[in-house]
Amino acid sequence: MSLYGKTLFITGASRGIGREIALRAARDGANIVVAAKSAEPHAKLPGTIFSVAEEVEEAGGRALPLQLDVRDESAVSAAMAQAAEHFGGLDALVNNAGAIKLLGVEKLEPKRFDLMFQINTRAVMVCSQAALPYLKQSANGHILSLCPPLNLAGKWFAQHGPYTVTKYGMSMLSLGMHEEFGRYGISVNALWPKTMIATAAIEFELGSRDAFLRARTPAIMADAAHAILCTEGRQLSGRLLIDEEILREQGQSEFEQYRFDPQGGSLISDLFLD
Repeated sequence: MSLYGKTLFITGASRGIGREIALRAARDGANIVVAAKSAEPHAKLPGTIFSVAEEVEEAGGRALPLQLDVRDESAVSAAMAQAAEHFGGLDALVNNAGAIKLLGVEKLEPKRFDLMFQINTRAVMVCSQAALPYLKQSANGHILSLCPPLNLAGKWFAQHGPYTVTKYGMSMLSLGMHEEFGRYGISVNALWPKTMIATAAIEFELGSRDAFLRARTPAIMADAAHAILCTEGRQLSGRLLIDEEILREQGQSEFEQYRFDPQGGSLISDLFLD
């Protein structure tokens, strides 16, 4: 299982799970398009497209840092064309960019819903549409979006229905593209963590790192994404996958190494999982 020589276009790649997926693929010798808005250092959120590009090169891959706002379809189209020209094609799109605000309809500002919808749901369509001409040319094209299984239990709508809608929209688009792009041999999947993942975005949303004591590191998502992107012949296509479950299917049985704090308590299940 190797991504050597493959070209991955990863959105939201300047930190967190996107960065970890990039570095995991880089260790195989993959080409990584590090796409994100963060070109300048942020006071509270570490990482830029340039710092991650350096890490990719150090890990053994080749990097192309591109500043990109996934809400801008013209910019997305231009970035895909630039990436394909630079590396000679595209083999995988990882829709990792995301926005979160855990508020219900009563309290959420409409402009915040617009942001979540544009960066979560709409960007999956825009980025996948722009990548499609190049993925058609790949011998083993993949689209992987970080979104959950469709769990319609009321509790997942009660407190943060707007966010739930935007994440489930990503999942439904993934199911649709699996059917639509089958004729092109492109594999389409979703990936979601079984437990909370310790990222700066979660720390920012929760207001502290306290929950990290019961969370896993982004490395488990990177390993799971790697396993998916290495599959051939659409053998997993159409599935909304959970990180630990796909790794177990691949024969892995030990997961303690992914704990953020080895001495922490019981792990916190992620949203949308019973």
